[in-house]
Formats: sequence, C-alpha cells, structure tokens
Amino acid sequence: MSWLADARSDLAAERILDAAGALFVERGVDRPGMDEVARAAGCSRATLYRYFENRNALVHAFAHREARQITAQVARATADLAEPRRRIVEAVLACLAAVRERPHLQPWYAGDSTLLREVLRDSPLIRGTAEAYLADGAEDPDLADWVLRVILSFLTNPGGDESERRLLERFLLVPLVR
Repeated sequence: MSWLADARSDLAAERILDAAGALFVERGVDRPGMDEVARAAGCSRATLYRYFENRNALVHAFAHREARQITAQVARATADLAEPRRRIVEAVLACLAAVRERPHLQPWYAGDSTLLREVLRDSPLIRGTAEAYLADGAEDPDLADWVLRVILSFLTNPGGDESERRLLERFLLVPLVR
C-alpha cells in the first residue's frame, strides 16, 4: 500500500471519528448506532466496518484519539515542572481543563454514561500513559489507577479550579507521592 493510500485511510478514519463525536454531542455517547455514524460520516456501513469492526472499536478509537491529544496538551503544560509532586497535581488539573474545553467530550462524563469508566478501566493506552507519566513521581504501582479515578470523579462532580487544586494537594500528594 502506498503512503497516499495510508493518508487517505487515515483521513477516512478521522472523518468517521469526527462524525461519531458530533453524534455523541447531539444524542449522547450510548445512543448512536453504526448505521447512524455511517450516515453522518457520509460513507456506507461497509466502509465504516472496514475501519472499525464494531461499535466498541469505534468508541475506543474515538477515546484514544482524544486521549493522545489531551496527553500532548498536558505534556506541554507540565514540561517545565521538574518536581514530581507539583507535576502530578498540575498534570491532573491540565487534564481536567483539556477534557472540559472539548464540548464533544462532555457527554462522556455527564449524566449516566458508563463508557468513560469502561474506557478508563479497559484502555491499555490510557492506563499506560498514566503509568508512564507518574512513574518517576511515586513508588506505588496503583497510583495510576487512583489518579484516573480522581480525574473521573472531578469530571463527574466538578468543583471550582481552586477547590480542585486544594483537594489534589491535600489528598493526592501527601499520602500517595513520596
């Protein structure tokens, strides 16, 4: 396959993921089916299934694309922070801000959607990213799981930026990060 074909394939997958994201905003994360996504993307069901074998694969691909973008944004926001404790708190706050500023992600953590919890729990990409980011800041191997839970908690039950910062510093830094 030529590089041009790869570029077209990537573009088609992105277009499908964009259409899925728009449907998530319009109808919620749990509702849109593959037929609806194909129509919104302007492709056939066969084309959709060529890129995503089922709805679960589509949902995970969408989440992974967003996670990669958010991870890059968090890395830029914390690049100059050498002290691990400060870096972890700022990374969580930057992650929360990055997720909240993306309107197409709001349905993932609003209401009773369980997909965000499932993706956080099941995604090797997201878990691996959290583990790698936290590796030099803590000795506890379960810290990544707890940080992901904290992020989910703040997304589903938001406080103000300053109250979130104080809670993170008080309950995350002191007991978990040495």
